[in-house]
Amino acid sequence: MLAQQGARAIYSSETGCIRYHPCGIYVNMADIKTLANPLFLRDDDLRQAIEMLYFAYRDFTAEPDAILEKFGFGRAHHRVIYFVGRHPGMTVSDLLGILRITKQSLSRVLGQLVRDGFIRQKTGPRDRRQRLLELTQKGVDLERQLSNEQRQRIARAYREAGAEAVDGFRRVMLGIINEADRKRFASAVAALAAIRHR
Repeated sequence: MLAQQGARAIYSSETGCIRYHPCGIYVNMADIKTLANPLFLRDDDLRQAIEMLYFAYRDFTAEPDAILEKFGFGRAHHRVIYFVGRHPGMTVSDLLGILRITKQSLSRVLGQLVRDGFIRQKTGPRDRRQRLLELTQKGVDLERQLSNEQRQRIARAYREAGAEAVDGFRRVMLGIINEADRKRFASAVAALAAIRHR
């Protein structure tokens, strides 16, 4: 329902409804911000967001899962391949910090990828105890195949939603990510801060 021109919207925390003051001619922007919050913080809206995340993740991983199955791999293998591809030369410790899995679990997955020729390990130039990870050409080809459909899915959603919605999506995702890991996206955070202060 649209408000009449000049009417002031008032949110009732008791009824969860919005009413418009017919005589209002003054709109306080702070009131509008406060007004909007309860609308998307209601339990139904939050639960809907949880469901959307589940469905989005299901569809986002469906195509790569089918490819991984042909190699006898799972999603843990995909994550390792993806992050090693994104950060060539990363250490095993760095990878553990991102994936938040046990050393035993990573050792099993990483060992299989190394044996099958998708990842190679190098000794660190200064610390020979370090193991630096990078994709082989075989690994690069698989990573590209796994990510291709996902990139297309995201690109399609971005185009349909538009730039403003993409900006909002990034803000929401950063808000969901634990604060300690947001530094990994420092450039995105800086870009959002610049937009807010224009």
